[in-house]
Amino acid sequence: MGPAVVTVIGVDTDSRSLREADHLIHSLVDRLRLPGQVIACTHLIRGERPHIAVSLTVPSDVDGLWLGLNRFASAENAGVAGDADRFGRAELSTSAAEAVASAGISGRAVVFPGSTGLTGGVRVGDLLAGSAIARLHVVGGPDRPVAEDVLDTRDHVRPEWQAGELVLAVTPAGPGRYAPFEVPNPTPCCADH
Repeated sequence: MGPAVVTVIGVDTDSRSLREADHLIHSLVDRLRLPGQVIACTHLIRGERPHIAVSLTVPSDVDGLWLGLNRFASAENAGVAGDADRFGRAELSTSAAEAVASAGISGRAVVFPGSTGLTGGVRVGDLLAGSAIARLHVVGGPDRPVAEDVLDTRDHVRPEWQAGELVLAVTPAGPGRYAPFEVPNPTPCCADH
């Protein structure tokens, strides 16, 4: 059996924050009834109006996907792009195409196979065996988590694409314990000024 055939779609609603883009992803997954194999990522769009677009990598046999996305783009004044097609707002469909080009190469995964089971404390071995995450990278340290170590997920696991695999950046959180480097509700820079 060969590799799975997938379709990659970019969607851009001009999201200004990761939280807003995460919400967009969850909304699209629910609205379009996407299967558990979907990989949905955020992508930073640079330029005159920096913002965040998303990519959806889905099995090619998902029924009604383009029709649902066309309705979404019309209702939400969004841009949508695939390999060859674009619709919706022109400037947003252009940046949605950038997200398509980046899918599987770069980006921050919000939804991915196994992501729904990553809540509370999860053994590293179970995380690696039961999700699309290929490995953990300990930020600022030489540690190498082993299968018996525990990841305190804080119910917020956002791996990033690196060299064709999803890698989760983590920090030590005690002996044999780690936590995702990205925190769920970061305090904005200069919030107390």
